[in-house]
Amino acid sequence: MTQHSIRLYNTLTGRKESLRTHRPDRVTLYVCGPTVYNYAHIGNARPAVVFDVLARLLGHDYPEVRYVRNFTDVDDKIQQAAAARGVPIATLTQTFIDAYHEDMQALSVLPPDAEPRVTEHIADIIELVQTLIERGHAYVNQGHVLFHVPSYPAYGALSGRQPESLRAGARIEVAPYKRDPLDFVLWKPSTPDQPGWPSPWGRGRPGWHIECTAMIGRHLGFPIDIHGGGQDLIFPHHENEIAQGTCAYGTTYCHTWVHNSFVTVDGDKMSKSRNNVLLVRDLLRQAPGEAIRLALLATHYRNPLDWNTERLRQASQTLRRWYTRLAPVADQCASPQLKQPDARVLEALRDDLNVSKALSRLHELSAALDSAASERERRQLAARLTASGALLGLLQQPPALALRELQTPTSRATTPTLSRQQIEQRLAERDQARRAGDYRRADALREELRQAGIEIWDTREGSQWRAIGATVSPAADSARATTGNVFNGEPS
Repeated sequence: MTQHSIRLYNTLTGRKESLRTHRPDRVTLYVCGPTVYNYAHIGNARPAVVFDVLARLLGHDYPEVRYVRNFTDVDDKIQQAAAARGVPIATLTQTFIDAYHEDMQALSVLPPDAEPRVTEHIADIIELVQTLIERGHAYVNQGHVLFHVPSYPAYGALSGRQPESLRAGARIEVAPYKRDPLDFVLWKPSTPDQPGWPSPWGRGRPGWHIECTAMIGRHLGFPIDIHGGGQDLIFPHHENEIAQGTCAYGTTYCHTWVHNSFVTVDGDKMSKSRNNVLLVRDLLRQAPGEAIRLALLATHYRNPLDWNTERLRQASQTLRRWYTRLAPVADQCASPQLKQPDARVLEALRDDLNVSKALSRLHELSAALDSAASERERRQLAARLTASGALLGLLQQPPALALRELQTPTSRATTPTLSRQQIEQRLAERDQARRAGDYRRADALREELRQAGIEIWDTREGSQWRAIGATVSPAADSARATTGNVFNGEPS
């Protein structure tokens, strides 16, 4: 394959471009991973699945792929969550890293080549901050080290935001230790009760933006070929990465920036206040991971994805149809010579991950199984279908197993295993524990209820509950048809 076969939309230039790699036989990919203070929700799962498909495609086209996705395991939200639960920060982060691995494995997301953690790279971060100070791009004030944005004239190129406009639009009081309102923290002091490490500027901890740059420098080097993440990271996180990385290393930071769009739920922004944050592990009670994966892929990664019950139902229905057609020839297409992806599927994926077009081709291959003129043709079609599905992380299970898992309707809520009286009793006990500051007991009761099929959330009036998988609110039209996706072979 040539290095110009894959075309991706580059956020930096605002257009689709042929992938340009630093080395013709190797491609490097870095994706911002989760901050681990809670379980992964469907919004966390979307970039994991999208960039898993990209990594699979790169692995097909390039002799060597180096894919790195980090864990942010030091953050104020992490500290607050650990304090609320009465556990050490390391215990909390390891718990949710393990849970993230379980959830992503259920979605058939392959592990990256490396998963660095911020706390393992403090020395790299300190060295990077020192370099920026020495080169005149950072300064120390009141125990903080800050990047001086005016020292980098190209600031704003990724997001399209001009520094002058950003300064004029600033509505919050500028911290007294900043020389410029846009300057951002590289290192900040820690109080005795906060996590911290010794540094030339006193005990402290890193700012968010510097972390990824240090980990990229350690595991990939510069320039990197592709940097990925959610659209919400374009500004300020990725903008700040470019500024500090370019100034520190004196070279191009990244050739191609790829960002996936947002996830909404039943037409609404996903948020705790709306009580519509969908955890992956709760969705796995409603449908197999492969169905969730297909539902996430059915809308192009650069378009907003609206999650609802109908989307998941259609994905399960599509998989049942495909696996049913594969079942009669499942044991007859294992020959490596037959396991070649379809050319049109590859063509679609190389065109900015046009998964909708690739899925349409899978529908055609699946339908052709029914009309195959011979057993030999049927085996060849089945092999091409499964090999093409592998690029998307689909159709890799034995059909009989997959069909058993797909029997449960996706729209059915979990039936609670406790009576209403028992549920209300547990909620009252949990409210009492929270008022007493016994967060371990409160968390244990929450988990007990979750295991029993009950989801709870806290309001000013007290704790509320519902069966996991039930509609968020009576007014929510969870059966609304999705748009911009492909399940039945007809792209919209």
